[in-house]
Amino acid sequence: MSEERMEVSRPITATPTEVFAVLCDPQGHVAIDSSGMLQSADGEVVTAAGDSFVVHMDREALNDYPLGRYDVTVIIRDFERDRLISWTIEGAIKPPLGHVYGYRLEPTDDGGTLATSFYDWSDIDETWREAGIFPVLQEGALRATLGILDRTVRRGYPRPAE
Repeated sequence: MSEERMEVSRPITATPTEVFAVLCDPQGHVAIDSSGMLQSADGEVVTAAGDSFVVHMDREALNDYPLGRYDVTVIIRDFERDRLISWTIEGAIKPPLGHVYGYRLEPTDDGGTLATSFYDWSDIDETWREAGIFPVLQEGALRATLGILDRTVRRGYPRPAE
């Protein structure tokens, strides 16, 4: 870890393919969110860098800034099937914050996955660096999301086609 990047890892009792399926699905992001901010999402399963979807947010879950309900667009930056996915977000706030979230997945000898969640704000716009609001989430939130990801995959996610 650095002063501008957090990483936490956890073994997950599912294959990288099963874990990656959750991370590519906009509804999967909502299902595993530990912050309570992600309320719902619209969009298709992502398949490549540059793909995007919309997440409907509620900042009141954190009770830190009175932003209420708002939408952000998740834009996929890195996409390596079953190995790596990362994204940044854009919304009404200008300039865009510039922080990046993601997961790196490594197969384990027992057929599971070592999942590493990361949060990087090293390239944020100087406006936000000066505001002193980063990191937006703490390490505990990344750890909690990994626990929810493990539980979600073990319960049979991804969801069946509708």
